[in-house]
Amino acid sequence: MSETTILPTNVPDEGDARFDELQRRLVPLWTSIAEFNQTPQTIVVVPSLSLDKAFPGAMQQAYEERYLFLLLLLRQPRARLIYITSEAIHPAVIDYYLDLLPGVLAWHAKQRLTLLSPLEGSSRPLSQKLLERPRLLERIRSLIADPMRAHLVPFITTPLERDLAVALGIPMYGADPKHFHLGTKSGARQIFAEEGVPHPQGSGELKALDEVVDALVKMRAARPGMREAVVKLNEGVSGQGNAMVDLGGAPAPGAPGERAALLECVRKMQFESSKMALDWYADKLAERGGIVEERIVGRELRSPSAQLRITPLGEVEMLSTHDQRLGGPSGQSYLGCRFPADLAYAPAIMREALKVGRRLMREGVLGRFALDFVAVRNDRNDRNDWDCYAIEINLRKGGTTHPFLTLQFLTDGRYDSEQGVFRTPRGESKYFVASDHVESPAYRRFTHEDLFDLGARHGLHFDQSRQTGVVFHMMNAIGEYGVLGLTAVSNSHEEAEALYQQAIRTLDEEAALAAKPAGA
Repeated sequence: MSETTILPTNVPDEGDARFDELQRRLVPLWTSIAEFNQTPQTIVVVPSLSLDKAFPGAMQQAYEERYLFLLLLLRQPRARLIYITSEAIHPAVIDYYLDLLPGVLAWHAKQRLTLLSPLEGSSRPLSQKLLERPRLLERIRSLIADPMRAHLVPFITTPLERDLAVALGIPMYGADPKHFHLGTKSGARQIFAEEGVPHPQGSGELKALDEVVDALVKMRAARPGMREAVVKLNEGVSGQGNAMVDLGGAPAPGAPGERAALLECVRKMQFESSKMALDWYADKLAERGGIVEERIVGRELRSPSAQLRITPLGEVEMLSTHDQRLGGPSGQSYLGCRFPADLAYAPAIMREALKVGRRLMREGVLGRFALDFVAVRNDRNDRNDWDCYAIEINLRKGGTTHPFLTLQFLTDGRYDSEQGVFRTPRGESKYFVASDHVESPAYRRFTHEDLFDLGARHGLHFDQSRQTGVVFHMMNAIGEYGVLGLTAVSNSHEEAEALYQQAIRTLDEEAALAAKPAGA
């Protein structure tokens, strides 16, 4: 089953007016924070997975802990942070992040950190769990010294997070759910077309398999050589709502029997998620819609992304670019990333992303967002230029957010979007390789403390003096699922990749040693 966000109801209520009123507080708050980081503030972090997909308890907790890098905000000496998860976080994990803080005593930071939990391990969204517990909401409100100097930081913004902001009486730094459609696959295609951003040929706002077939007939008429297409659910996340349609055996465009043959191709489409079934997919398409577009092919393909943010002051800021690492049956599932993206196309995709950012700003969108692209290189007249096509807009944090902000908070560096490089105040360039999918059944032998120990013994732990090393995340899932995440930071792409591979080898070797009987 794909991950899809909880849709807004689109029914105005009295909470909408209150939410709009709260959001206006972000302007003076943002101004004061930007001018002087000694300003008191309270940050309430609720990394709720407000998605259709149900995550098992330990895995949900791991994803909620994925954004513990935000504890690094406590380096601001007058910032207070309230971090809420479905279940309690292991104390050793908190100590691990606080020990990464540069220039601040971990003890001092810990006094300004509050951890709260409804102690419910079900797969329901964390925001919903909080809204159902008025006493816990009152506890959170009591911890906010000044509601005029506080804001909510969610992972994703749905009506649940909007209602939570209203219940807490603080603004939310994120896109208003009323803008939900702009981040769907259909909404993105419309924006790309209107803003002149190159994107694959295709069609949006589809509600049935027959409509997919009709769109394919038109697409093949326009491009007879098309051999593959991709169907995408409007709210699919990390490629899990995608399906690949092989058109290789279909009759020529316009030939008798073309439509019937294409319908059969669609019925045989290959789902990116192994748990997907055609009937369920068709029902979800009817419920929420989707798109079909030509699958871009070429001699060499990459999957870069660009990250931006729109501030409460109405400024569009260019933050980063990444090369995404994809896997799955047809290579459309997000597994990890490399930062920064290749210089051959990084400035180009950021320029296109900026067009979208300015459009979203005019629409009233707020917060971080990302654009995914496909970059393709073919031999044309002895040139090896890359062509880049935008494929989706993500109005939320994503898999590239936490490793990039971890690097930024640890080094105080900035990404130069024109040159496509990240530099620290020392003038050093930094690179990383990151993944949320470092996994092996053998890793279930590890505890949190084991990870910290092997990181120290093998020289992997992040070293502030050199500003290189490995930062672990999502550690809660290691004991039950053998899954964790890591970000390997170094001074070049090659060194970051080598450090990442060294970390994987170390985990594998230590897991093999742990499997040996005592005394063997």
